[in-house]
Amino acid sequence: MISRAVDTKTRILDAAEKLFGQNGFDATSLRDITAEAEVNLAAVNYHFQSKESLIDAVVARRVEPVNQKRLEMLEAAGPNPTLEQLLIAFLQPLMQSDLAQVYPLMARLLATPDAFLTRLFKKHLSLIIERFSEAFSQALPECDATQIRWKMQFTAGAMAHVLSRAYAMPELMPDVKFDSQTVLAELVTFAAAGFRAKEGI
Repeated sequence: MISRAVDTKTRILDAAEKLFGQNGFDATSLRDITAEAEVNLAAVNYHFQSKESLIDAVVARRVEPVNQKRLEMLEAAGPNPTLEQLLIAFLQPLMQSDLAQVYPLMARLLATPDAFLTRLFKKHLSLIIERFSEAFSQALPECDATQIRWKMQFTAGAMAHVLSRAYAMPELMPDVKFDSQTVLAELVTFAAAGFRAKEGI
């Protein structure tokens, strides 16, 4: 159960995040969340009004700080960043966040083909997609906008795979060092090769 020492709103968010990550969005009811948070349903309605608003708040709490860090790193990279600098700015903030908490939630979000979650995903990522699309296009002027979007999608897909399989990778690759820095370095190398690959091969 969530500690009572934490304020009510945070307890609800912590409980919802834990249960959404473990059981999925549809399988988690508001009553499940109130039991985990040790609050009544009125408290959830007061702070969030609906399950959809609660999901939005849970996602925003984890995604918005990551996006802010991405934009800060993009700005710090200067006017002519390399491809690798852009990939690090895009990937590192998520890989270095609180992985134990972010992984289950993000894996569920990325793996759930729900219209509401798709709109939610777009809401929290549209600015990032726009800013990084422009930056990647500047770094790779030989690629048109459509190619850039494809390459970003595949990079995001590789990142999603890492997020959804993080718990299993140490067992699947027992002889490989598995930490955020190692994963980031390998993912940047992989994605950079994909971005530089020529179309039609």
